[in-house]
Amino acid sequence: LGGGVGGYTDPNDFKILSEFRDNLENPELLKWHEEKVNSDDPCGPPSWPHVFCSDGRVTQIQVQNLGLKGPLPQNMNQLNHLQNLGFQRNKLYGKLPSFSGLSNLQYAFLNENEFDIIPSDFFVGLVSILVIALDDNPLNQSAGWRIPSDVSDASQLVNFTCSNCNLIGSLPEFFGKLPSLSTLCLSYNRLSGSIPSSFRGSTLQTLWLNNQYGEGLSGSIDVISTMKELTQVWLHGNQFSGLIPEDIGGLSYLKQLNLNKNRLVGLIPQSLADMRLQVLDLSNNLFMGPIPKFNAANVLYSSNSFCQSLPVEQCSPQVNALLDFLRDLNYPDRLASMWIGNDPCKGGAWWGLACNAKDEVTVINLQKLGLNGTLSPSIVNLSSIVEIDLEGNNLSGRVPHELTQLMSLRVLKLSRNDLEPPLPSFKDNVMVAIDGNSRFDVQKRPETSPSPSSSSSVVVVSSPPSSSDGHLNPPDVIKPKNRHLFVVVVSATGSTVSSLVVAAAVFIAYCVHQKGRKTSEMKPHHVNEVPCEESLSSENLPISLQLLRNVTRDFSRENELGRGGFGVVYRGQLSKGTMIAVKRMAVGVISNSAALQEFRSEIAVLSKVRHRNLVSLLGYSVEGSERLLVYEYMPQGALSHHLFCWKRRGLTPLSWSKRLSIALDVGRGVEYLHALANQSFIHRDLKSANILLDDDFRAKVSDFGLVKLAADAEKSFATRLAGTFGYLAPEYAVTGKVTTKVDVFSFGVILIELVTGLVALDEQRPEEMRYLAEWFQQVKSNPDSVMASLDPALVDDPNNEETILAVAELAGHCTATDPTHRPEMGHAVNVLSGLAEKWKPVEEETGPDCSSGFDMSLPLSQMLRGWQQEEKDSTRVEDTTGSIPSKPAGFADSFTSADAR
Repeated sequence: LGGGVGGYTDPNDFKILSEFRDNLENPELLKWHEEKVNSDDPCGPPSWPHVFCSDGRVTQIQVQNLGLKGPLPQNMNQLNHLQNLGFQRNKLYGKLPSFSGLSNLQYAFLNENEFDIIPSDFFVGLVSILVIALDDNPLNQSAGWRIPSDVSDASQLVNFTCSNCNLIGSLPEFFGKLPSLSTLCLSYNRLSGSIPSSFRGSTLQTLWLNNQYGEGLSGSIDVISTMKELTQVWLHGNQFSGLIPEDIGGLSYLKQLNLNKNRLVGLIPQSLADMRLQVLDLSNNLFMGPIPKFNAANVLYSSNSFCQSLPVEQCSPQVNALLDFLRDLNYPDRLASMWIGNDPCKGGAWWGLACNAKDEVTVINLQKLGLNGTLSPSIVNLSSIVEIDLEGNNLSGRVPHELTQLMSLRVLKLSRNDLEPPLPSFKDNVMVAIDGNSRFDVQKRPETSPSPSSSSSVVVVSSPPSSSDGHLNPPDVIKPKNRHLFVVVVSATGSTVSSLVVAAAVFIAYCVHQKGRKTSEMKPHHVNEVPCEESLSSENLPISLQLLRNVTRDFSRENELGRGGFGVVYRGQLSKGTMIAVKRMAVGVISNSAALQEFRSEIAVLSKVRHRNLVSLLGYSVEGSERLLVYEYMPQGALSHHLFCWKRRGLTPLSWSKRLSIALDVGRGVEYLHALANQSFIHRDLKSANILLDDDFRAKVSDFGLVKLAADAEKSFATRLAGTFGYLAPEYAVTGKVTTKVDVFSFGVILIELVTGLVALDEQRPEEMRYLAEWFQQVKSNPDSVMASLDPALVDDPNNEETILAVAELAGHCTATDPTHRPEMGHAVNVLSGLAEKWKPVEEETGPDCSSGFDMSLPLSQMLRGWQQEEKDSTRVEDTTGSIPSKPAGFADSFTSADAR
């Protein structure tokens, strides 16, 4: 237990050890007061347990795993002969003492304690240190701390571990330069930035940088392949991007490689697949192409963008061509995450593409995406391509000559990039837009490479303006003021005038929509298979049924996005690659002429409701028995998918910051409907399935106004209620009375779902938890209970606790049984915006009109059961007259106004 080599203990060493003992809450665990121990001489003989000495000076203290509780003496650095400290796995707390000047210290094990402050000079002068372990201490928890440059003086340092100790900032460069460093473990911190280039060639063997909170580490992992001594690399749970380096197979000592949960892209290098690793985890990235045959003993690769589901199976020729195209664009994240599978045309074409009826890619429309890189010659393998639109990106290099071999190509838009001449010589029926590339002098004829069969030149003409959907307008509306330039390749034979006539013919043949007419010989035969679409806008609400059949592939099952109470929603894609959502109403909805006229009138109103947090209604179609609504497409789908079935769908769970942002977006959308639009709307079926997300996870409310559109006396009372059990406000479920507070209740339920990850109503849950809103009323007042009910998918971050509790409190107010005790949406938005103002309900006696004979103090489940029993014999029709409520008593006139916010 201890030992010494002669001599009486140094008085100062004795004083420091005595202070350490006296400050402990449980000093008896040290056994320094037992009869056989000399209480005045730690070095003995016999020496104190866990203390080691040399010539009367303390050299080691080994008290690990004793469960000691208390602070350390702040003058511990006066133990200047100390070589080895073993304080790990106790409950020691408070401020760490400075170790400045402990020039003999070689081992410092302080991990798995509760130290909360580390002094700035802690590492000064540790010139002999070999191992520092600070893991699992809540050091500087609120602000975090950075590893100081003093550590760079520890030239003999072998192991530095500081996982889960609140590190912030970038990874220090000096770690890559320490000559003896073998192990670096900095997991579960808040580090950001990239792996420094100083790590290139480092002799590190173990590198743990996984699971950084916040932004996480990012950038390339190329430097890893130069660290030839590596045996363990844990980089998972970050934001690393780019490719796995091709030469990673040269790491002959590597046994474990965890790259999961990053943003890595591209194909898996064969050199990695050949490595005989113990563990390889590549899951939850954006890897593409085929899955290779791995030699690793344990390998994971789920949740990527592979073209096949099984190893060795190859990608289709079209996919291979598109992968080469992406490779030369450096695999942009947005495309890598959406171009999944082995058929770019199946189930709705990949984002930015359009296909013909033969499932051949005909259009690439990736304009204004900030794409970097070069144009791939592999596009030539997409033999049915009619149009390529890459305007407004950052493409560089030359236009590949191979593109001139595309027999179907008619339009090539490359304006506003950084391409360089010469421009290849295209056929005389290909329109090439090249303006805005500074390396091309458009005032002169760009150099061209003459084709073997003909001599070609370039004619510069004014371009026609584009319509709102990206189609070219007919030449008769070309305005002289338009200064954009098109380059049209025409035959060199003939006069300039005749060349311009040919150029005009190209425009007319390709751009004018001629309904029912045969196209000229200059139009590719593929285009006939999918007719050109009209522009979808509020000025052009009626849309032909045939067009919607074409863009949804005759409402194919593959294009089905979801089913609801009013019909089925399908994905549709216009020929320019623009996506839309088409809701096909159930047969019998809006059947009589009066209802149909009201339907059209309401559509005209709803189409003018425009807000960034409301899904835009683009148009409708009424032909025969068909009733269809056309909406903007939301690529990330419903919020409910990301909360309740993210594992099954291979999604990443929503972070708390995203959930908070989504809540605010939904609040703003509903607030606009209630109080800020030209006329007030009540949603009446607000739920997580009606909250849709775009690519940036910005939320928009959908299906507002749909209940009123579909109102019909033949519909059941349950349908006319329009809500979904679990989200229904008690007074709405019981009486059918509609006020804006109905939406506030539903919004509160969504907030609870965001906090807990539980669905609003689940018959499989215990009775007391079946109705989420009712159960949460019992939980919300206790912060510990709220945090215990937190969605397990959320990363445990103490920094989020304050905002989580604030949202939980707001959710409790919104789901109050009495509607007068719920806030207006404007206030909910204020709370979510600042999370500072605390809303308090107005104390008001509930009048008879609020309960309509039902006991509002009953649990929601009992009231709903009572209502369901009564509804069996009910035939009453929903009364929406006067559904916009007056403000609760006690609220100022400006409380819900836009100005007040």
